[in-house]
Amino acid sequence: MQPSLFISHGSPTLAIDTGPAVDFLSGLGQTLEKTYGKPKAILCASAHWETAAPAVSTAERPQTVYDFYGFPEELYRLNYPAPGAPAIAEQAAALMRAAGFRCAVDPTQGLDHGAWMPLRFLWPKADIPVAQVAIQHPLGPAHHVALGKALMPLRAEGVLLIGSGGAVHNLRDVMQGRMAGKSGTPAWAMQFDDWLEQQVHAGNGEQLIRYRSEAPGGAVAHPRDEHLLPLHFAFGAGGGHPGRTLYRGFTLGSLSMAAYAFD
Repeated sequence: MQPSLFISHGSPTLAIDTGPAVDFLSGLGQTLEKTYGKPKAILCASAHWETAAPAVSTAERPQTVYDFYGFPEELYRLNYPAPGAPAIAEQAAALMRAAGFRCAVDPTQGLDHGAWMPLRFLWPKADIPVAQVAIQHPLGPAHHVALGKALMPLRAEGVLLIGSGGAVHNLRDVMQGRMAGKSGTPAWAMQFDDWLEQQVHAGNGEQLIRYRSEAPGGAVAHPRDEHLLPLHFAFGAGGGHPGRTLYRGFTLGSLSMAAYAFD
């Protein structure tokens, strides 16, 4: 039985950085294998693939997608040549349809940086098949909890479900802080990060769904919630049960790198 995970993937430059978050991600694959065994496949819901209705990628050889601009040239030379998982993606689509969702399949969608960047640390050999699940930002947190629950049976078949986003993700604050030469993590970011961990540990789905009104600094931590919806997906895929902390820390001031497991 594989777990479901929420991973904060940070800035694209994480792929060429060093530091505590990189150290954590670099050891996470081995840690997971010791506990659960090597996954048969990975199904990743990334904050960077948005569609109007649920969709899964069925590419047999997904391309590495460089969905970012103005970053160091070496990032665009990185490649994550993992095989696709079209059969698992088709199975995921069938599960979502059985749960009442319309679900499309996309044979052209590659791996965006929300997927390939953390995975190149977890399994650098790129030897585990990977497919992606799209998110639907306008449909909100409850929709993504339900989406994750629909896919929970895949865990029993050896499929690792990952939601890849950001526990605190306010890029305007990050940029303003850098331009002003500020260092350190602002209080509102730490308060939201603390609140989020408390709700995850308690398995408090209703609070997580209503985070924008219930959490301190909810709307500041996520001006647009596409980077937190993968956590709702992972929570749903974990059966709505309490999760546990894998890592907490900040980078670039207010960008949280928190990661959680639901097992």
